[in-house]
Amino acid sequence: MMAGHRPRVLYITGWMRSGSTVLGNVLNELPGVLHVGELHYLWQNGVLHTGTNSTCGCGLGLRACPLWSSVLHAATARTTPEADARLMVTRQHTLLRTRHTRARLAEACGTARPAPGTEQHLDRMTDVYRLLGTRGGERLVVDGSKYPAEAAALLGRTDVETRVVHIVRDPRATALSYRRAKHYIGPMSAARSTAYWLAFNLASECVGRAAADRYLRIRHEDLARRPEAVVTQVLRFAGLDDPSPVDAFGKVGLTGNHTVTGNPDRLHRGDTLIRPDERWRTQLPGRDLTTATCIAAPLLPRYGYPLLSARP
Repeated sequence: MMAGHRPRVLYITGWMRSGSTVLGNVLNELPGVLHVGELHYLWQNGVLHTGTNSTCGCGLGLRACPLWSSVLHAATARTTPEADARLMVTRQHTLLRTRHTRARLAEACGTARPAPGTEQHLDRMTDVYRLLGTRGGERLVVDGSKYPAEAAALLGRTDVETRVVHIVRDPRATALSYRRAKHYIGPMSAARSTAYWLAFNLASECVGRAAADRYLRIRHEDLARRPEAVVTQVLRFAGLDDPSPVDAFGKVGLTGNHTVTGNPDRLHRGDTLIRPDERWRTQLPGRDLTTATCIAAPLLPRYGYPLLSARP
C-alpha cells in the first residue's frame, strides 16, 4: 500500500438517475474538491474498454486524460494496467455487488472475517483515492459510483475517511427517465428500473443503520427545489465550511470535471439552472406508473413519496 495522507472520500450511493452527477459536479467547483464520477468503472471503461463509455468528463479518453493517465500509471506500476484491471473487475463482480452489502458491512463492523481478496481490492481502491487526493482532491474526493457494498466495505477502512451520501428520487420519475436511451445509456423497463431502485435503496439503508454518524440521506426533489440549502447541508456533512456554489436561484457555473463515467450531462459546461423535473406526472404511461408504484410501495412513505399521485 502506498504511504501518504489519509484521503477524505464522500461516497454517493443510491440508484441511477437520482441527481448524483449534478451534486458531484456542483461540489467539484470548490477548490480542493474533485468529483470523479463513477470510479467503480475506471478499470472496465478506462483500461479494458469493455464498458459503455471510456470518455473522461474533460472530453478526452480516460487513458489520454492527464489526470487519469497519471493515476493509472502510478496505481499499476507493479503490473500491467490490463492485468490489474481484469483482477479489479473480477473482484468487483464477486465481492461488491449489491447482494454483498450485508457481508461487507459485517466485515467493516468486525463481526466477520474478510472474504478472500477483499482487503487487497480495498488496498488498491485506497491507493487510487490517495493519488486523487494529491491531484485535485486534497480536501475531498467525491465518488458517485453508487454501489452500497463498496460504501459498506470502505467504512471499515482506517486509512481513508469515508462518509456516505444516500440520494433517492421518486421511482416513477426514474422510470420515465429510463424509458428513453440517453447517449451511451440504454433504456430500461419500469419494472426493471424500479426493482433496481428498491434493491439499491434497501442496501443503502443497511449502510445507514450500520454507520449512522457517517451517513446522510437526501432527496433529489429537495436538491432540485432548494439546491443552495441541500448542497450546504452536504458540504457541512463532508466537513467543509465553504459556501454553496449554487446561488439562491439554483444557478451554478460549471467549468469542467474529470468524471470517469456517469450521466452524459456530466459533459455540460457553463451556467446551469437546477430546477424540479415533474414530467413523470403527465408523461409516464399509466401501466408504468402502476408498476413502479407497486414495486416501490414498501419504501415510498419512508422517503415522503405518496402512494397515489394524482395527475394534474
